[in-house]
Amino acid sequence: MEPIAQAKRRVRKNYNPEPLIERLKELLTERKESMRGASLASGLDYGYIQRIIQGHRPAMEAVILLADHFEINPNALLTLAGYPPLKVFDIRTASTENLPPEAVDVALAIARIPNPGERKQIADAVMTLLKKYFG
Repeated sequence: MEPIAQAKRRVRKNYNPEPLIERLKELLTERKESMRGASLASGLDYGYIQRIIQGHRPAMEAVILLADHFEINPNALLTLAGYPPLKVFDIRTASTENLPPEAVDVALAIARIPNPGERKQIADAVMTLLKKYFG
């Protein structure tokens, strides 16, 4: 088995930053947002975002934070950053076919909240209530 340090170096060598850089620039342009604004809103250091745009491979956590800020599926950015998609973000698991209509209505209402911070607070509050009353 290959040592983890060697595996990380191998992956780093094969990383092509261009697709991620292009997508991040598109997202910034679409939102009319600066790198500094995106860094503040995502909780990342401005210099860190600059290094990503310069071609450095970001950490997986940073990619997820950026995706959350830009309100896109993290798997879209993870694959551009050379990471495998994560099952937890797989949209196919969110099929509404097996859900009661009330659950779909709640999920859609939460999804319409434009502010990601407020949306997360509401979702957390709903989960807290569900755990309190239904275990």
